Amino acid sequence: MSRQDWRSINRAHWDELVALHTGPRGYGLDDLRAGHGKFGAIVESELGPVAGQRILHLQCHFGRDTLILAQRGASVTGLDFSEPAINAARALADELGLADRARFVQADLYDACNAIPEPSSFDQVFVTWGAIWWLPDIIRWAEIVAFFVRPGGALYLAEMHPIAMVLDDAARQSDGRPGFFVPYFSRDAIVMEHPDYIDETATLIHATAHTWLHRLSDIITGLIDASLHIDWLHEHDGLTWQMFKHLVKGADGVWRWPDKPWLPLAFSLRASRREPVA
Repeated sequence: MSRQDWRSINRAHWDELVALHTGPRGYGLDDLRAGHGKFGAIVESELGPVAGQRILHLQCHFGRDTLILAQRGASVTGLDFSEPAINAARALADELGLADRARFVQADLYDACNAIPEPSSFDQVFVTWGAIWWLPDIIRWAEIVAFFVRPGGALYLAEMHPIAMVLDDAARQSDGRPGFFVPYFSRDAIVMEHPDYIDETATLIHATAHTWLHRLSDIITGLIDASLHIDWLHEHDGLTWQMFKHLVKGADGVWRWPDKPWLPLAFSLRASRREPVA
């Protein structure tokens, strides 16, 4: 399959999700509209203050998290390949009076350096939840991230753990736990029907999509080879949505294994560009 084939198929999928995610059964936007949008527990505990920062949010979807950053005083640029998503993001920024602090650019991730020709100009690149798995080339992704991070700046990444992607409810075991789905060391595209992760009852016209499993070592090595320094790496026993039916939701809003933390479900990291030595 050509690069254009997977890209156009995935774009059709995400274009369709925009109306669902901004509708009444989609993302809850009440807190954002009230002026105090919140991230999930993992990001809230790690991100820290962002006021005064210049932030690039890659694969921003319709801009909910981009606008949370803007509400907290950051100057934010959101990038996404979906035209409906960017249109919705701009409309939401206007509605919330945040258009002066949040701009949105429609472009493919791999064209980001041309769409935003501002090398080494961002204090932080922000990438979270279900982003990198839609990209076939994680090494090029790391190079693009590094292109934008200024000396002293950093990437913040929070994602599903690649170990969790080995499992799937479609192969559920007799005790309800998910079974093995794809080998951890596979580099092949995972082509499958993806339901709407917000509203699984929704019927999608463009349900087929392509994802890729990127090993943790490839992600880390890619960032190091792109001249970023790994400041820390955290592995989490939960994540902020019910990835598997077997998971249970805690008081903090994080979904975890019901009995013991069998395998990590999420990871997060900070990778910085060191200031040059005087």
